[in-house]
Amino acid sequence: MTSVPVRTAHNGFTLPAIGLGTYRLNGDAGAAAIAAGIDAGYRLVDSAFNYENEGAVGRGVADAATDRAEVIVTTKLPGRHHPSEKARTSIEESRFRLGLDATDLHLIHWPNPSQDEYVQAWAALVDAQARGIVRQIGVSNFLPEHLERIERETGVRPVVNQIEVHPYFPQSEQLAFHQEHGIITEAWSPIGRAKEMLDEPVIQEVAAAHGISAAQTVLAWHVARESVAIPKASSLEHQKANLAAATVILDAAEVEAITALGRPDGRMFDGDPRTHEES
Repeated sequence: MTSVPVRTAHNGFTLPAIGLGTYRLNGDAGAAAIAAGIDAGYRLVDSAFNYENEGAVGRGVADAATDRAEVIVTTKLPGRHHPSEKARTSIEESRFRLGLDATDLHLIHWPNPSQDEYVQAWAALVDAQARGIVRQIGVSNFLPEHLERIERETGVRPVVNQIEVHPYFPQSEQLAFHQEHGIITEAWSPIGRAKEMLDEPVIQEVAAAHGISAAQTVLAWHVARESVAIPKASSLEHQKANLAAATVILDAAEVEAITALGRPDGRMFDGDPRTHEES
């Protein structure tokens, strides 16, 4: 089984450098794919209320032959549930759907700053952690200003910030901020616009040099930058290939060359956390 490096947060919480994304893994087929991935070696499974698959994730975790205690199950609080009472109920309902005694990692999905309710949502997660129904708490798509505010107003710093990171949008400054503050960076859509990106000559060249696929090259780039990539994969073949990328070591020049693919318009969609509104 592939040995995956770990990343450590300010409080000692650790995550493996490669996790399993589950967006659009639903129903029986989704649960079977998740169980297979866990038994292939994944120890981090990522979901969200808005993916509408918490039930499939919970079933996959239960059906896996792997000890439940070894698996970190993540879900996310949606924007429409930021107000305190809605947040409290949403957090509880997610745990019920997952079928867990406690959710391992619960994130706020987007800050939705124009609504100005994300501090309430964070306080609800702090409370849920104190009540023991959530083990670790974090955020997603938060900018440094949002991170600083929730810590200033609650005294609690997130262990994770899950953000868009890929070669077209490398987010070097935000990664540096996270590292300075002991916040683990998780990368959603880690392979970005896969077809266009994977055909980039520099990625093809690095892949050829290491005898790996272009997708594995991008995942190895994430590992080298000390972030946590959570690619989605439904087939066991792709799941194993993604995990294997964790053992590939790129040199500094290769990492720098891939990072140089960054573009001003590199986002996957109009997802600037300053303006994006998630329901």
